[in-house]
Amino acid sequence: MAIPELDSLRIARWCRARIPEHLWEQVRVESEIADRHVTIVETRPPWDDSDREWTRSPIARLRYTASTGFWSLYWQDRNLRFHVYDGTKPTKTFQSLLDHVGNSGDPIFWG
Repeated sequence: MAIPELDSLRIARWCRARIPEHLWEQVRVESEIADRHVTIVETRPPWDDSDREWTRSPIARLRYTASTGFWSLYWQDRNLRFHVYDGTKPTKTFQSLLDHVGNSGDPIFWG
């Protein structure tokens, strides 16, 4: 079972709200939806104003377990591997995980 559509829409809205609209040409926060997880990424335009694609830097991943309805928070290491984040527990409400990513001040996410 895929991620509930309403949840993916709410996560995308949270991402858009992270950056004021007048700065969207400089930096954005977006969500990449997969079957069982959502990756929060920071995107930036090419440094040389070329037509290249924007760079994408993963910030965090929310993994959904359909059988239990729980969401878990993951962080990415320097080898691009995701690991369970020990600072939170799995929860039925992904919003608390997004609040932690956005407000905890933990440099593992925005560092």
